[in-house]
Formats: sequence, structure tokens, C-alpha cells
Amino acid sequence: MTQPTYITVVGAGYVGMSLAVVLAQHNDVSVLDVDAARVGLINERRATIADTDIEAFLITKELSLTATVDGAQAYEKADYIIIATPTDYDTETNFFDTSSVEAVIEDALAINTRATIIIKSTVPVGFTETMKNKHASQQIIFSPEFLREGKALYDNLHPSRIIVGSDTQAAHKFADLLSAAAEKQNIKTLFMRSSEAEAVKLFANTYLAMRVSFFNELDSFAMSAGLDTGSIIDGVSGDPRIGAHYNNPSFGYGGYCLPKDTKQLLANYQNVPQNLMQAIVNSNQTRKDFIAAQIMALQPQTVGVYRLAMKHGSDNFVSSAIQGVMQRLKEKGVEIIVYEPLLQQSHFNGDAVSQDIDAFKAGADIIIANRMVDVLNDVADKVFTRDLFGHD
Repeated sequence: MTQPTYITVVGAGYVGMSLAVVLAQHNDVSVLDVDAARVGLINERRATIADTDIEAFLITKELSLTATVDGAQAYEKADYIIIATPTDYDTETNFFDTSSVEAVIEDALAINTRATIIIKSTVPVGFTETMKNKHASQQIIFSPEFLREGKALYDNLHPSRIIVGSDTQAAHKFADLLSAAAEKQNIKTLFMRSSEAEAVKLFANTYLAMRVSFFNELDSFAMSAGLDTGSIIDGVSGDPRIGAHYNNPSFGYGGYCLPKDTKQLLANYQNVPQNLMQAIVNSNQTRKDFIAAQIMALQPQTVGVYRLAMKHGSDNFVSSAIQGVMQRLKEKGVEIIVYEPLLQQSHFNGDAVSQDIDAFKAGADIIIANRMVDVLNDVADKVFTRDLFGHD
């Protein structure tokens, strides 16, 4: 009989939760998290994030899945320890704060030197090599994730590719575990050094940010010149080398990954000549300045902000571009009211939060929405959005 593979996933955010659920189909998975409330949700078969596929899996699938706050218990018999803790961008050091990842590696190795440690958290180029040297261990591997918020489990079931930053037997087995858990067949799998794998993650997200910025700046030009943005984008996107994807204008790129990953890649260019990387970071600020100016030209007294999340099906407000627009409007003396069903408090960053959609609509001169939704159709005449195609 084949011995079960024991996997510990550290962190119950959208990366950790989706990996834990998908791998628990065929392996014994334990989720380790510092938040007892999240641990309780998992043990009750409830999702810690907004992801309808994860919610369905937890109810309908037979999963070998538990959660704990006890590190010693989680690490002791693990064959693989997957780190999915947050690495926020530190504006003082101009680098990711990797302290949570470093702490997990330290704690895990103190209990279990046999396990292979897989870093899924996004880190600077060269970080994994530094950890391997520091701990004199070749069993620390970086493997990037390419997941969309709200679609994390789907993307694990249908991965575009699997990349593992090692060519060892343990690395190949980990790739096999991911492949076996997926619904997609014949998944492209790449093995490379961890530093190259780290670079793949940062360059991929920076390219996506560049594409968002390109179509946003196209839209800024069209608005300024009185041109039809949609017609121009349709014509440009008709070229198969460009394609009609990721081309819907927005208030800027936001979310957990793109803003911090672009800045981290730029920091990695410290001693390398570049122009484009800096431009991608700057473009996002310029776009928010432009959007705020367009709204101010309408001379609003009160602006309603419909949803803080940037994408449909997401519960993440982190670095959302609409917050940057809000801040610029507040600096001009505009009153802000927010409609965000996920907020339970009466105020957000000093702005009033309305739980009543009808009162919200009535109280705003202009409503700004990164993406248009049917619930705003009855007040479409006062909605400001750059959503042209109705998709993210």
C-alpha cells in the first residue's frame, strides 16, 4: 500500500487555502495558521476567503483536511511544508518583508529536517538561495503560484503551467502532486533553479501590470482627445499578436500582487539599466491622478464609491486603485460615501459606509465604480466608470 503524503500548508489566505483544498483530495493536509478563527472555519469545512469553488469543494468533496494553530503538531510528520504567508512590500527598505517566511523556515527546520520546504509566497530574486545557504539545506525550494483572486481553486485545478525551482526527486514529486490534484491534463511543467523561478513570478506579474497600464493610458489619451476608446481597443486587439484579453480599462492595477510585485522587481533592478520597469510603476500613479481629475471636472460635492474590491468575486481591498482615487478626491475636499457589503463598520478610513444601496445611490452626486454592475443600471446617468467590456 502506498504511504500517504503528509503536507502542511502554512497560511490560510487565498494561496494557502486553495492549495490545501486541492491537495487534500489525495493527500493528508494540515493547515497551520496563527488566526484561531480561520482554523476554526477550516475545521468546520468553511472557506476562509471568497471563492465559490472552494466553498463547494469543502461541502461536496471527501478531503483529508485539518487545521491547527500548533506548529509542532503541523510540522512533525510533514513530507512537504508549503509556505503561503504574506510578504507585503516595505516602502522603507524598498523590498518585500519576508520575515514571516523566514520565521516559518526557522520553526519548521527546528522540528523537522526531513521535509521539503516549498515557498509559495512571492519573494525577491535570490531569496531562496539565501535561505538555502543560511540553513545549509538543499530542501528549500521556490515554486511560484499564478492564481486569480476569487478563482484560486479553479486555477489550481486548471493551471496554465507548473514551475518548480529545483530538479531534485522531491521537486519532481511535488510537481506530480500538483498535477495529480488538477483536472487539466498534460500540464506544462518546468524545472529550473529557484532564482529563475522567483524571477518568473515577478516578471509575469509586471508584464500583466504593463498591459493594464498600456490600455489605461490608451483610454486616457482617447478621453482627452474626445475619441471612442472602445473602437480603438477593438481595432488594436484584433491583431492576434496582441489579442482581445486583459484590455478593459480601469482605474489602475491593484490587488495584493501587482502593485507590490512591480515595485519589488524594480528594486531588483537597482544596479541594472532600465526604463520600462520604472514607467510601469509610475503609470499606475499617473492613471489615478488622471481619473481623479476627470471626476473633479464634474464638480461633485459627494462621491459614492461602489465597492472597494477591484474584481468580481473578490473580497480583497489591498491596494485597490479605487482607494487611490478616493484619497485624491478627499484631498480636494470632496465628501466620500462607500458602499461595500463586506464592511461591517460605519466608517472606512474616515469615510462614511452605507449598508443601504438605495440610500447610497440617493446620497451621491456621482458614483464611481471600477466595474459596472446591474444594480447601478437605474442610476447609470451618474455612474463614472471606465469599464467598457463588462469583464475584469
